[in-house]
Amino acid sequence: MGYIIRLGIILMVVSGLGAGALALVNLKTKPIIEDYKRVEEARARAEVMEAGKKFVLCDSASALPFYKVFADEEGTQLIGYVFTAEGKGYSSTVKTVAGVDTAFNLVGIKVTSQQETPGLGAKCQEITYGEDDSWFQRQFFSGYYENRGESPLNALTIAVDKDGGKIHSITGATITGRAIANSIKQAASEIKVRVEG
Repeated sequence: MGYIIRLGIILMVVSGLGAGALALVNLKTKPIIEDYKRVEEARARAEVMEAGKKFVLCDSASALPFYKVFADEEGTQLIGYVFTAEGKGYSSTVKTVAGVDTAFNLVGIKVTSQQETPGLGAKCQEITYGEDDSWFQRQFFSGYYENRGESPLNALTIAVDKDGGKIHSITGATITGRAIANSIKQAASEIKVRVEG
């Protein structure tokens, strides 16, 4: 009986030390991880809205904060909005930073977080060898349609090809593409109401 109690105490001490070590590591790394996330989000905003010189956070307390983007440092020339859209993909929540102009035409997107199936839904971030950007995300940049002589893609009506839209789905992963398009459409619609209302 004493042997079992001794083993229980040893197990409790080892478990307590392990939990304490994990808590200490979490305490030390959490600020570093948060700083990294802030830098990555700022980089994504600048990438989807390259013409932006000043980004002003609006409605930071709401469930969908967004940035007003200005072409000058003084904040007098509004050129659009940047926001993060979240949609339920096949196996994860897909987070996408999107930039739109003042008419809510898409300027660009960047998928910043996803845990979709490798080789299928994860292709939403895949960059083909020899290219600089993702073929899937390239479809969301305004220049993609302008170069083809087509009208720009509006965030309020965006849809994948399976739903009658312009965005070509990822083969075998329509759910992921649909999650990205629908989340952008929903977020853009909400922001439009807030900025015009």
